[in-house]
Amino acid sequence: MQAFNIRQLKNNPSAVLHAANNDGVVVVMNGDNPTALLVDLEKVVTQDIDSVKVSLAISLFKNGVISLSSASRMAKQNLLDMMTLLSSLDIPLTGDKEINFKNDMNTLRQFLNKT
Repeated sequence: MQAFNIRQLKNNPSAVLHAANNDGVVVVMNGDNPTALLVDLEKVVTQDIDSVKVSLAISLFKNGVISLSSASRMAKQNLLDMMTLLSSLDIPLTGDKEINFKNDMNTLRQFLNKT
């Protein structure tokens, strides 16, 4: 485990990510106070990493952080399966962020054109 201060994270995020990839966990410090953990999911989550990725995709999509197409790629599910999963959880497929809505509509059009 390594520790980096906020300035190091800001100035060289690649080094911090590399450390997390090598060690599994990096502590981000604000002065003498630990303020955040950066973890490599592949190393820290020892069982069922795919379920963790699906849960993250659902949560990020629900909060409008990522688009539907990004969520389906993160969850390693095809678009139709992801839409079905989100619908079964009563999560609206169209969010309130216009850019995500436009991206999702383009993805859906491409998907429908292939079928």
